[in-house]
Amino acid sequence: MATKVKTDSALEARIAAGKFAVTAEIGPPKSADAQVVRRKAAELAGLVDGANVTDNQTATVRMSSIAGAVIAREAGIDPIIQVTCRDRNRIGIQSDVLGAAGLGLHNVLCMTGDPAKVGNHPDAKDVFDLNTGQLISMFRDMRDQKRFLNGEEMRVPPRFFIGGTASPMGATAEREWGRLAEKIAAGVDFVQSQFVYDPADFRAFMTRFVGEGLAEHTAFLAGVGPLRSLSQAQHMSGIPGVVIPEQVMQRLAGAGDPQREGMDICLEVIAELRHIPGVSGVHIMAVGQEDVVPDLIKAAKLRDE
Repeated sequence: MATKVKTDSALEARIAAGKFAVTAEIGPPKSADAQVVRRKAAELAGLVDGANVTDNQTATVRMSSIAGAVIAREAGIDPIIQVTCRDRNRIGIQSDVLGAAGLGLHNVLCMTGDPAKVGNHPDAKDVFDLNTGQLISMFRDMRDQKRFLNGEEMRVPPRFFIGGTASPMGATAEREWGRLAEKIAAGVDFVQSQFVYDPADFRAFMTRFVGEGLAEHTAFLAGVGPLRSLSQAQHMSGIPGVVIPEQVMQRLAGAGDPQREGMDICLEVIAELRHIPGVSGVHIMAVGQEDVVPDLIKAAKLRDE
């Protein structure tokens, strides 16, 4: 995918150059300890094209995504701020992203957000003033039309590389396809997907993605991640949109070192994804083992280009 660069995003520049992109995740702490973010960012610096600084993931209170992104950038990362629909209304969201743009943050990932009831403040009220399609459209109009959601014009617009999410696997794939098409129509520039553990099935999805011309407008980063145990794989298979094939389960069950086997499986998946048309890169999510991501990137030779 080769396109004209519209922002100062290093991630966008790599994708526009037609190079295989790599993104990962940085989970901020449940405290004011900036050193946690600095350490995680330093480990990824020079290895990734961008890193999501998560926004109160699993509806659990953590350091804010924007603050964490500023810290991560100082450590050498091109951060991706996450913006969920759960916690703020359209006034708060627009205010926050203007502040992010003023701080020099260029990448935004639009998400629904887990409901408050699953987190550590289950009595909190969900907002959901906007859905993700409306959020993407609002950011696009702020950037391209220089106007707020209410139609008012602004003098200096944010220059965002706008991202969304997708769940291409499983029984809900057809429903998710419709949601993805809506996000692309709303103006999303890149997509990060839920985990892919079956490249053969995923190839069919990407054939459709390319065939319907969606790859001409949106970069697709396939979600990957190492599994550390059979029990983790079994737990994750219950997450909506996550499909772990039986052969993967069997390999983990028979492995003398399940964590090593999980790493090998992930490396095999990445190798296959690099040859699937329409895949612009990978988004690495290492649940419970963020420390292995640098080794995974090096072993997969993702920085050889």
